Amino acid sequence: MKVFILVGFLFVFSALNGQSIKINADNITIIRDKWGVPHIFTKTDAEAAYGLAWAHSEDNFKTIQETFLPAISMLGSYKGKEGVIFDYVVQLLRCRNVAKTQQKYLSKEVLQVIEGYVEGINAFAKAHPNEVLVKKTFPITVTDYLTAYNLVIHFFSDSGDILNKLFNNKIKPIDDLNGAKETDRGIGSNGFAISKNKTKDGKTYLNVNTHQPLDGPFSWYEAHMVSEEGWNMLGALFPGSPFPLIGTNEYLGWTHTYNYPDLIDVYQLEMHPTKKNKYKFDGEWLPLEESKAKLKVKIFLGIKIPVTRKIYWCKYGPVIKNKSGYFSFHSNALSNISSIDQWYQMNKASDFVSFKKAVSMVTIPRFNIVYADREDNIFYLSAGKIPIREGNYNWEKLLPGNTSKTKTKDYQPIEKLPQVLNPNHGYIFNTNNSPFNCTHPNDNLNAQAFDSTIGYREKENNRSVRFMELINNYDKLSYEDFLKIKYDTQYPDSLIAPFQLNDVFRIDPNSYPEIKDLIEIIQKWDRRGNIDNLSAAYWRVYYEKLTKRVKKEGLYNSSNIDEKLIVETLRETKEYFLKHFNSLKISLGEYQKHTRSDIEFPICGLEDMIAAMHTTSYKNGKARSISGESYIMLVRYKGRDIQIETVLPYGQSNHPTSIHYTDQMNIYAHQKRKLMTLDKEKIYQSAVKRYHPKEKKQHH
Repeated sequence: MKVFILVGFLFVFSALNGQSIKINADNITIIRDKWGVPHIFTKTDAEAAYGLAWAHSEDNFKTIQETFLPAISMLGSYKGKEGVIFDYVVQLLRCRNVAKTQQKYLSKEVLQVIEGYVEGINAFAKAHPNEVLVKKTFPITVTDYLTAYNLVIHFFSDSGDILNKLFNNKIKPIDDLNGAKETDRGIGSNGFAISKNKTKDGKTYLNVNTHQPLDGPFSWYEAHMVSEEGWNMLGALFPGSPFPLIGTNEYLGWTHTYNYPDLIDVYQLEMHPTKKNKYKFDGEWLPLEESKAKLKVKIFLGIKIPVTRKIYWCKYGPVIKNKSGYFSFHSNALSNISSIDQWYQMNKASDFVSFKKAVSMVTIPRFNIVYADREDNIFYLSAGKIPIREGNYNWEKLLPGNTSKTKTKDYQPIEKLPQVLNPNHGYIFNTNNSPFNCTHPNDNLNAQAFDSTIGYREKENNRSVRFMELINNYDKLSYEDFLKIKYDTQYPDSLIAPFQLNDVFRIDPNSYPEIKDLIEIIQKWDRRGNIDNLSAAYWRVYYEKLTKRVKKEGLYNSSNIDEKLIVETLRETKEYFLKHFNSLKISLGEYQKHTRSDIEFPICGLEDMIAAMHTTSYKNGKARSISGESYIMLVRYKGRDIQIETVLPYGQSNHPTSIHYTDQMNIYAHQKRKLMTLDKEKIYQSAVKRYHPKEKKQHH
């Protein structure tokens, strides 16, 4: 791959399925608005991806590189032991082999987009060598890119969870090869769509409201991509993505929320009693496939040492040996990179028919889809690349790894997945709750009509219960009503958790005089998480401490928590506040902060509220926000009139010296948003900066 500069033009040529693309950087115009959001205008989709790569690299090249380094076994060279784990997993899961063999199933158009993105990354690295984290890592190739992408798809497919349990010997083996499998949950998001017959202004509303980390490789970046090939998409993406994964174009929009179907089958292998590394499969003893992972790990002072580790595979997939035996698992990601094609086709959809055609590919590993468009269609789909499971096995348990009968052969088609289009009562929603409660009870799906081996594990949560309470108050919603629901920070009266939480509201304060004051504060709590609430901070600390205690005691899924444990946790909570604040009159806003650099705002919300906020220890006993409300986009459709508001938790840039490092914190903390548009003329009129990628610019 070569780059030529000729008569002021930058041309990039590369072979793709016998074709070639040509990228002219003078055709790529990057407009930065007052918030630093890049609006990228080009002739071709490939050029738009190139422009996105350049613009995002200006804002956060470091995190983008960290997503690619495992693909070339170099994260260990940069991060040491922490990084070499990912380098090893890439080789264990054969991500590079998947990238090579599955490229042929990608459309020519998306391959050209990926190529454009890769060339943009390489061009930025060449122009900014001082920002390259590890020497000699550029240029990267399309195969490198897709290798890294496959690793990400594994973590969206529960592979990371299974690997963690297997390596740490947390899956209990069984003598008859029929034991249990578990999957933890904890990632949240909200999506609401309201049709015009449910709104006072006759507009269709969409709430794009994922709950993600506020910083790091799975935090959102906002961008707007426009090409003369019919692309006009504004939305959010993760570092390394060549286009938005959620958002809106001029016709339609969608968001994702996490769902929990049974995506992975885990197997216990039957090993030969005397012959090493041989396992039984369909009555034959087969040898495990053996190879070596070649790794480098930084230890200190930049010194890197080579490390090798054996890798084993069987008919099902990778093999992990632990103290309990030999295990394997199957994930769709072991042969899937086509989800990138589906997301691209969703970007390019111009009506519900073309959008439905895109999602019918069923290559995205999981996620609910909440959709709305300017024709007033609203749509819900609980999507996933879920195995078709046949045979008399308990598919939710550990499976026998000695037969082809348990091996995945195909996946559920879209027709078999829960979906609702234009329900009579005019709304759909998902808060990571059951796919069989996504709209008005009279419009909901019947769970019994779906294959039980899909294994949906979602139930109801505090957000879904609260949403249903709120939506039932309205025959029709104004936009202000919609905002009240979206930013709601109140729990239902009876709290939902994996363990019993509500007993604390029933104990007698007079029985415990030393903590009577704290018990009364919590029992008088109105279940709200507003910043001036005088009970919410105590609940937040109590809940965190109680969760740790019940996990330690093995009571996490218990419906009966001993009062002694509750009282001990309340004592710890009171001691905490007296130690750090010397008071039991602390508001949530005094305790909980949204902070970056030297800027600090009080922040509302608690875990599993509609406007959720997760925190961690900060300083002087306070907590700071780390996940929850992340990228927010609110859209109103009425024919060609589209109104868009968005906000990020911090800003566009990851550089502390940039004005866009913290410039959205104020509106975010105050539950406000910035106005956005898809209109080229308006974007040009309000442009703060305008340039081409080949021009050297300071960080934005």
